[in-house]
Amino acid sequence: MSSSTPRLEVDGLTVTFSGLTALDDVGFTVGDGETVALIGPNGAGKTTVFNAVCSLVRPASGSIRIGGRRAPATPTGLLERGVARTLQGLGLFESLSVLENVLVPLSGRRDGSGRDAALETLQRLDLAADAATPVAALSYPARKRVALARALATRPQLLLLDEPAGGLGPDDIAELADVVRTLSAQGCSVLLVEHHVDFVMDVADRIVVLDFGRVVACGTPDEVRADPAVEAAYLGLEAAA
Repeated sequence: MSSSTPRLEVDGLTVTFSGLTALDDVGFTVGDGETVALIGPNGAGKTTVFNAVCSLVRPASGSIRIGGRRAPATPTGLLERGVARTLQGLGLFESLSVLENVLVPLSGRRDGSGRDAALETLQRLDLAADAATPVAALSYPARKRVALARALATRPQLLLLDEPAGGLGPDDIAELADVVRTLSAQGCSVLLVEHHVDFVMDVADRIVVLDFGRVVACGTPDEVRADPAVEAAYLGLEAAA
């Protein structure tokens, strides 16, 4: 992939459900090593964008390209294309250990590299001491780190983070911001959905603002913060909350 080719390109994306338009002509790109945030009120279409990128919903029109190639038709093709995603609900197997959870997406590797990658990632996220601990015994912030470790262990080129700061305290959010910045410096592209505005402003290179399924603003954090349409659609509501 050439440096001029976006890691992710969403163009004219329109998604409908039973005649209702969830996304209307949405377009944006995520470059190599770039962190792009999707923000907007509840119901704005952020998760639908994620689901479309992950081939979980079929667009009515538009295109999604990953690394210059059309996105796979089913979610099973995402891993080999270098895409990983975390979930709002974490999706962990709570009766399994931390290490066993992180090994799940690596189970197809037969050369033994999966375990090495999993252990290295646990060390990176300060989870090595809990490798044998059942996930159910961990605190919520630690479980969030396990979900992130499971995604990072696949060595993604494009990481989709779905509300990664949700439910975390200030110290955990600061650590998460450091992880995101390190990933960016290493060339991993990040697309995140997040309601924690301060976190978004801290880590994002660009922000895409959705409202009623349409892009109402796109730019740097400073540009978006100063946009009256964003203030009306989202930031003002967050400040009031």
